[in-house]
Amino acid sequence: MSFLIRTIDFTAAGREITRDRTLDQTEVSIGRASENDIHLPDLAVEQRHVRLSDAGGGMLAIESVGGLGFGIDGRTETSVEIDPNVGAELSLGSSRLAISRDGDGPVEIVIKQAEKDEGAGDALQNFALASALPSKRLMAWASAALIVVLLLSVPIFTHLTREPVENDPENLAQGQVLFDATWSAGELSLAHHELEGNCEACHATPFVSVQDETCLTCHEELGEHAEMPRLAEGMAPLSTGDSIQWQIAETLGKEGPLGCVSCHSEHEGPVKLEAATEQFCSDCHDELDARLSKPSFGNAADFGKKHPQFRPQFYTAHFDEEPTRVSLDQDVSEMSGLIFPHDIHMSDNGGVARMAMSIGKYGAPLECSNCHEEDEDGVGFAPIEMEPACESCHSLVFDRNGPNFRSLRHGDVDDLMADLATMDRGPSRAVASGRNRPGQFARGGAYYTNFGRPMSAYIAINRALEPTGVCGECHIPTSTNGRRDLTPVNLPDRFLLGGYFDHAAHGDDVAECADCHAADTSDAATDLLIPDLESCRDCHLGETAVQTEEITPSGCAMCHGYHTPTMPWRPEDHPSNDGNDSVAAILSSLRR
Repeated sequence: MSFLIRTIDFTAAGREITRDRTLDQTEVSIGRASENDIHLPDLAVEQRHVRLSDAGGGMLAIESVGGLGFGIDGRTETSVEIDPNVGAELSLGSSRLAISRDGDGPVEIVIKQAEKDEGAGDALQNFALASALPSKRLMAWASAALIVVLLLSVPIFTHLTREPVENDPENLAQGQVLFDATWSAGELSLAHHELEGNCEACHATPFVSVQDETCLTCHEELGEHAEMPRLAEGMAPLSTGDSIQWQIAETLGKEGPLGCVSCHSEHEGPVKLEAATEQFCSDCHDELDARLSKPSFGNAADFGKKHPQFRPQFYTAHFDEEPTRVSLDQDVSEMSGLIFPHDIHMSDNGGVARMAMSIGKYGAPLECSNCHEEDEDGVGFAPIEMEPACESCHSLVFDRNGPNFRSLRHGDVDDLMADLATMDRGPSRAVASGRNRPGQFARGGAYYTNFGRPMSAYIAINRALEPTGVCGECHIPTSTNGRRDLTPVNLPDRFLLGGYFDHAAHGDDVAECADCHAADTSDAATDLLIPDLESCRDCHLGETAVQTEEITPSGCAMCHGYHTPTMPWRPEDHPSNDGNDSVAAILSSLRR
């Protein structure tokens, strides 16, 4: 059995288009799936809806494949046999398939689309439920009125009659206003999710935007990015459209473009607050000197292309009371008050290395981590203390009292002088007791010597504070009011105050200390071993840079937090992240 498939379509102008194709097979499948022999793209048609097959004796069998019935000559069936010579009309969705055959020729199937107004005059429509209901327009107005009464009037009434509450950050007055959640623009962020259902916690005044004063009820420790007048002066100018929108918003009670809600948008779903984009920062900082007089920092727009040189804070002169910020573009020298050559201590084969290998505490040449330990927040380093870090090699033992040794107290010159004043400088007792050696070995003889402790032979108060004394090995001697003294040690806790740097994220598999800090080649304590801008650009470029194995695209928020004292954001794939959310800055989706 063969089938002639004829499809009749109409153009927009009403012209008829006919397409014919012949199928030499015993059955034909019809459905919405494209693999059917007759494809009907209609949601009312199943993927595989009907199968037509030869029933023998010249008859044609029509069967439902998916179980959903089909229309045949005005009635609904799931299986039927027809005589194609007599003809029949098959209805599937909006398609009409006229089946016929002329003599022994192929079975002809003509496919047309039903007329749009077909069935409009059906007498059964008078029995439909719609004839007994009000008109659609009347029902729409009635529904709108019901919504106004329930979802607007009820919240307003309950707000006016509730117990007054100035602010509710503790979520104590939950549910005082009925149906207020129906006017919510969306779910709150994860940070504020516990306030769901308590609109009064933030919206203290009805129909008025959340005010900065309300935000600061909870976020009282957040500092301003800059003083508000200076921040407004340095802000990038608004476009004409934005200016008009802000004028309207301020008229309706919203605070200006520097208010909290202008950057921290809520009701955007249970998501984490994201960091500011590079563009958000560069809008102001790209040409900041054009709007501010004498800014204390340079213009910045992209870390890889436009960023000022680092300005670490350190002591530039001995006896300074405060550190100074100096650009690394200058020839800098750090006056820490110490004499410490890093290269000698980091050598793998020098005397220091051999001594360290002989001490069980180290057992190997010294490394940076033997003296420098990160503090708890991972940003800076804990202060170096002489006793645990240096005394293993630089002993302060000066006397012995029976089986115990006495060490000089470190850190105060008065304590040092008091300890040395108590040192036993008398001769040691005879090597053998009960019998004296005669002649030249006796006391006062030519060969007599003091077999006591060596320190008692050459350490004195004055010499200890001289360049050749025990203190002069690490400190710079000076005098105060005519008395010998030591230059104060001035070592900042942090050098780079304007940005955040996580050493843990750069260690181990990423870099060694000496890759960034040239300590292994530094032979003077005045060397400031802080990497400059170009050193960081070896791995970090701007936010729009292409990610490679060597380059990490780095936006402003990777190192800078907008609010002090928040720490900046870092991406989830940043090295050594360990899923710790505490380093994420509390920054929001910003107006972009």
